Amino acid sequence: MQSLGPIAFLNALSDPGQHRLFALSSQAVAPAPSDFQRWYCADRPLGLLSPERAHWLAQQLAPCRFTPGGLVWEVECATREQRSAQLQNALLQARAQGLLPGWRNERFSFWHADCMTPDLNVPALLDVERSGFRFLGMLSHAVHVNGFLPDGRLWCARRALTKATDPGMLDNVTAGGLPSGERVQDCLQRELAEEAGLFSLQGHALQAAGQVRTSRLEREGWHDEILHVFNLTLRNGFAPHNQDGEVAEFICLRPGEVLARTEAGEFTVDAVQTLIQGLRANSAHVV
Repeated sequence: MQSLGPIAFLNALSDPGQHRLFALSSQAVAPAPSDFQRWYCADRPLGLLSPERAHWLAQQLAPCRFTPGGLVWEVECATREQRSAQLQNALLQARAQGLLPGWRNERFSFWHADCMTPDLNVPALLDVERSGFRFLGMLSHAVHVNGFLPDGRLWCARRALTKATDPGMLDNVTAGGLPSGERVQDCLQRELAEEAGLFSLQGHALQAAGQVRTSRLEREGWHDEILHVFNLTLRNGFAPHNQDGEVAEFICLRPGEVLARTEAGEFTVDAVQTLIQGLRANSAHVV
């Protein structure tokens, strides 16, 4: 079902402007560096590592062996709890050695390398520190919300300068990682309350807009994440108010301003891909 805010946003852009925006979807998945190696839990792919990090990890986990296909962590008979504990201890070592900044003291779950939708009824393979997912090149999940007004304007959050990733950049009205044990819908409601001060959806219109995968090399390691995208058309007169200190300010931009700032590199990559996915859910354009 189409949503009012995204349709108004699209209608405010010229056809060339829409094509320029949709063309940025090509930046969602970047090629991995040619020397990066896969690593596995038995025969299950876990992520991508630089050669240096693969050798470091092999020294932390046992038993491990290198094969032509990459690094294999041979713990197929271990339990979820045992795998999680051993890998968490390796990440604690990385933190102690100054290799892993931005420790969050929050756990993410890993199901498998192509898990589009987490299912809490299916046991995850392991659960470890959130900041370890980029460090180890593992797939994570996040919830991102486009915050539209009925006339197509877009509420955008500027990330606090204290954020471990992308400080000071423009972002979606709400964006947050999916912690272990939390459903996507619960994460959505919690993040809307914490980041935007939206404690009830009454009077607002929420639309599930699908998922998009983003992958790229970051300073911390290989970023690989499934973004669960929602469009939220906020009622006129509502302004978001941050509650958790993770947003420096909110600004409301017209579609043309969003496009200009997007092309100028002011938005995070994930925010741009979230916007494109949200608009695609309301458009016949395929670019």
